[in-house]
Amino acid sequence: MARHTLQAGHLHAGAAAWKSPRPERCDLADAASRSFWLNGSAWQYPDFENAETFVKRLAKTGVISRDSTVDAALQGQPRTLSLRSAQRHFLRSTGITCATFRQIERARYATNLLKEGVSIVDAVHLAGYFDQAHLTRSLKHLIGQTPARIIQRERQLSFLYKTVPPSMNL
Repeated sequence: MARHTLQAGHLHAGAAAWKSPRPERCDLADAASRSFWLNGSAWQYPDFENAETFVKRLAKTGVISRDSTVDAALQGQPRTLSLRSAQRHFLRSTGITCATFRQIERARYATNLLKEGVSIVDAVHLAGYFDQAHLTRSLKHLIGQTPARIIQRERQLSFLYKTVPPSMNL
């Protein structure tokens, strides 16, 4: 089953990027504790068992859409559009720039390296950071922890999944 996360009106499902083509009002008042209001109807919060159904329902009602240009870029396939056009598609579909996406993926990759026991110096090199300070600033900003704390496993980082070094074709 594909991974799904809902963030600020954006949904990222595996390698597919999703975003509402038109921002709609999401009213949490008057919805049951297990649901929320979107486009005038109550929606059940997704969980592991119903995530796929939730995404299909969002797509069917037109709340989210899929951009094949973004899919191709995330999978590292050659682009058919100019670099700038592909970047605009990515921003419009995901709500973040390509550079921000690459930074997030690099931070996830470095964090997974550290969790697997790779030294900080090796993680710097393998994840493509300039130096240890660069890695530390990035992880503190994007993950909320320093490399040393990640190694010490002071907090669970359950939102991380296995990543490979980002190689987007943008």
